[in-house]
Amino acid sequence: MLRGISLSVPDGAIVALLGANGAGKTTVLRAIAGLLDIHEGEITKGSITFLGTRINGLDPSAIVRLGISQVPEARRIFAELTVEENLTMGAHTVHDRAEVDAALERVHGLFPVLARRSQQVAGYLSGGEQQMLAIGRSLMATPKLLVLDEPSLGLAPQLVQQVRDVIVDINGQGTAVLLVEQNATMALSISQHGYVMETGRIVMDGPAAKLLADEDVKEFYLGLHKGGARKSFRNVKHYKRRKRWLS
Repeated sequence: MLRGISLSVPDGAIVALLGANGAGKTTVLRAIAGLLDIHEGEITKGSITFLGTRINGLDPSAIVRLGISQVPEARRIFAELTVEENLTMGAHTVHDRAEVDAALERVHGLFPVLARRSQQVAGYLSGGEQQMLAIGRSLMATPKLLVLDEPSLGLAPQLVQQVRDVIVDINGQGTAVLLVEQNATMALSISQHGYVMETGRIVMDGPAAKLLADEDVKEFYLGLHKGGARKSFRNVKHYKRRKRWLS
């Protein structure tokens, strides 16, 4: 359950939403994408707006047409379709062929490997390539806001760096990004602002650089305490974190 959530993504910015498993991050994304009812959820108070339009209550396809695309956790590509077919599926709300061609050219520019493997069955791609395909598919709708749910999950460090760089490139081309991540170091290093969630609430927010330097964030989300040694989250009591953050 989410309570009192308030966050914003300025035009052209990258904003990070951080939190441990179960904090409520994915529920926030479902609310933005119009998918809550599929999971037997509903918004009982407040509203979600995008470019001045209230979007809660709209169908997911309508939200995509307004300019929001989402890359779900664990990629969820169409494994039995080709790379090209997956990308084409991402443009199902776009009816202008020239716009589709321009989006495909953009995706191939960001991910040349997808151009080389356009006829390959997507299920045979590596994990990193599948993540590239999932991001590329979401860009086919030419979104104004790209929502990424744990894009670094399960990837090797070198691939995490590649995903990081691609997010920066996408943002540099004018697309705002809401980045949901447990990898706080990666997320905050490229964001302008960050929010920290715990048990369905925002418990801390601020400029990304400030959060990256904050001792609580270092201790509980980067796994560091003073002196730089690793520390287990399991040994830190939940109520102590909330008391320190909410004081």
